[in-house]
Amino acid sequence: MIRKHSFRGAMAGFAASALALAVSAQAFAGTVTTDGADIVVKTKGGLEVATTDKEFSFKLGGRLQVDADSFDGFYTKNGNRADESYLRRARLELSGVAYTDWSYTFARNFADTGTKDNWDEASISYNGWKPVQISVGRINPTFGLEEAVSSKWITTIERSAIYDLASWANSHKDGEGIRLRATLGDMFHGEVGGYRQDGNQDVDGQNNTTFVARGVFAPIIQKNQVLHFGLNYATREVEEGFDESIKSKLSVRGTSEDKVNGNQGTFGGAKLDGTDQVWGAEAAYMIGPFSIQGEYLARTADGDAVANGNDNDLEASGYNVQVAYTLTGESRSYKIDGGKFDKIKPENKQIGAWEVFYRYDDITVDETAVAPSNAGVLGLTADTAEASAQTHTVGVNWYANEAVKVSVNYLNTSVDDIVNANGDDDGDAISLRAQYVF
Repeated sequence: MIRKHSFRGAMAGFAASALALAVSAQAFAGTVTTDGADIVVKTKGGLEVATTDKEFSFKLGGRLQVDADSFDGFYTKNGNRADESYLRRARLELSGVAYTDWSYTFARNFADTGTKDNWDEASISYNGWKPVQISVGRINPTFGLEEAVSSKWITTIERSAIYDLASWANSHKDGEGIRLRATLGDMFHGEVGGYRQDGNQDVDGQNNTTFVARGVFAPIIQKNQVLHFGLNYATREVEEGFDESIKSKLSVRGTSEDKVNGNQGTFGGAKLDGTDQVWGAEAAYMIGPFSIQGEYLARTADGDAVANGNDNDLEASGYNVQVAYTLTGESRSYKIDGGKFDKIKPENKQIGAWEVFYRYDDITVDETAVAPSNAGVLGLTADTAEASAQTHTVGVNWYANEAVKVSVNYLNTSVDDIVNANGDDDGDAISLRAQYVF
């Protein structure tokens, strides 16, 4: 009897085996060296194998995030409470070095089963021209401080709603690209990249390109104190009649997971023709267990006057402010390579680290060529509406150890010049997350 094995089944089996290997590696600690003293195996925080001359290495790791949301009011279509639980991320990551100057990263999210492409990253980098690194392949653009921080270690469960105003500036789904990045000394980090735009082609089938740049200046970087500043810029050219709308989950992912009653407000839109650009600024200060940070974003896109039937462009802006305090006394770690905050390492292995925080988000679509959704219910048009939203988020994070993190967030939002189908212009949500990192 001939047995047939599908490629998908083989890949699933490999992924499961690799995941089990990496998770089981968490149970061991320390370093193992061969008799020849040329190979080192590390099993703390994943599985890493490297030669002592640092010419070759590979590391297997990943993350598992299980979320649950309960939400009502504007977050739903009919105003009644809805709930949703889902696998937010089940990511397997493989990275390493080859021949000293070359490195690679592969990251696949097995939770995105409904998408056509769930490779978060697949890139090759050349590091021989220090301090410059050149990467090609599927790469995550970085626009903004929260976007620079890994989803494993962001303070809130979901990132700020300001990124919904120009989601393309951080979208790895736009396709492959090339990125240059450099870290100079202990204070400067910068990166610039060009990325192919998926779905934005001219009549000859040529893709337009998105360019994203970020620069960071951190004059103070100490274990218990950090001062951080950053500037961001992104631009793209869009073809005549390109259809664009600004929608936001307002930091509650469950509104998109719930296909029955979840609501994502449309704050405006336009047919575009020409240049679409975004500016951003960021700042943060940390001292001991206390930290404060904020970001500002502004977008302007050229409207297609013929297709829209008016001369309105698409303009939007937003900002956020966040304060956090670690009750158990630990400081957030920081990396100038990438210009970002990183994990909190619990000092007490029995109670872990406990963090509380508050974040305020404010987004506004200042001008639009297409009226916001349901604006007609309020008697508004594209010329009179200025849709906005304000969201308050408070929460608690428990870092049980360096692998396990449990988060609880409460969100309250209110909107102007836009309502859901039930006429609601405010809403509440509770979000939960259990995370395991290896």
